[in-house]
Amino acid sequence: MTHFVGKAVRIATLSMIAALLMGATALAAESDIAVAIGATTGSSLRLRSQPSLDASVITMLDEDVPVAVLDNTLDGWYKINYNGNTGFVSADYMLIDRDNIFDAYGRVEGDGVNVRSIASTDGDVLTVMNRNSIATVSGFEDGWYKITANGVDGYIRSDYLTMCGDSSGAGAAGSLGGAANDVVSFAKQYLGTRYVYGGSTPSGFDCSGFTMYVYKNFGYSLPHTATGQWQSGYGTRIYNISELQPGDLVFFCDPSRSNGKACSHAGIYVGGGQHIHASSSRSGGVIISDLTSGYYNTYFVGGIRL
Repeated sequence: MTHFVGKAVRIATLSMIAALLMGATALAAESDIAVAIGATTGSSLRLRSQPSLDASVITMLDEDVPVAVLDNTLDGWYKINYNGNTGFVSADYMLIDRDNIFDAYGRVEGDGVNVRSIASTDGDVLTVMNRNSIATVSGFEDGWYKITANGVDGYIRSDYLTMCGDSSGAGAAGSLGGAANDVVSFAKQYLGTRYVYGGSTPSGFDCSGFTMYVYKNFGYSLPHTATGQWQSGYGTRIYNISELQPGDLVFFCDPSRSNGKACSHAGIYVGGGQHIHASSSRSGGVIISDLTSGYYNTYFVGGIRL
């Protein structure tokens, strides 16, 4: 009898642990569901990696940008998501929507996402949307966005839709806009600066140190590796050279130099099929090179539009 009682206790204990783990998993899976909609009230608002003024800046937000609020219980801060960037903004520069009247755009973040008749998985499926499709967002209800897309009005759960700036899905969060040409002009000031491995100042740059330095002057905090910048989650990725715009980051991977990493080199597109970068070649330093043919065309990975 004791044997079976002990076994029953162990089974019950394991069941409780399993239930707790399942509950934790469910909570984690819903961590990106919005609890409210907010709008920024200050320009050049810093989106930070932690709820602290000492935390690194992920990107900058324009004024009057609608964002998804993921956590509104923090003292003096909101955890938000906008255009694929998740971080923290000061509550002093955020206004939480109370009347549920706004107009914004959202980008679908999955394939085969259902648009339902009500804000619930019990609602009828009105249409199905795929990744990167754009919907007009006009309301928020219990973690769901009220949207218009594919000729129908319905609801999408908020963790399947990312707020973005316009109908192109490009977004205003971290969007350089007219400042893109300023980035190019700023970068060109350093033409001829010598190449220094690990360098990230005008006394000497390596490739990612150069891009990091340039974008730091426009409010961006990029990692000091080409792979880190490519995988940072910032901005919108561009995979065709023909679609690049001035100011876009560009990345390359030469397998003989990458040591198995995603990228071995980084630069900034300046237009006309050319990019500015810190090269380690014999004629190197900060130079401008063509990427429509030859070495850089061969090893082009993609670009990022901030």
